[in-house]
Amino acid sequence: MTVALERLGEKGTTMKVRQSLRALKARPGAQIVRRRGRVFVINKKDPRFKARQG
Repeated sequence: MTVALERLGEKGTTMKVRQSLRALKARPGAQIVRRRGRVFVINKKDPRFKARQG
C-alpha cells in the first residue's frame, strides 16, 4: 500500500482536496487555475486556502 504524500507549499501549508470550491473562490485574493485537467484555487494573500477540486 502506497501512501501519497502531499507536497508542502508556501509557508508549510498543504493543499486541501474539496468537492466544491465555491466558498474558496469568493475569498479575496483567490485565483482559479486549471492544470492537468484539475481545478485549483490558489490564494497568495492567505495561503491556507489552497485547494484542488476532486
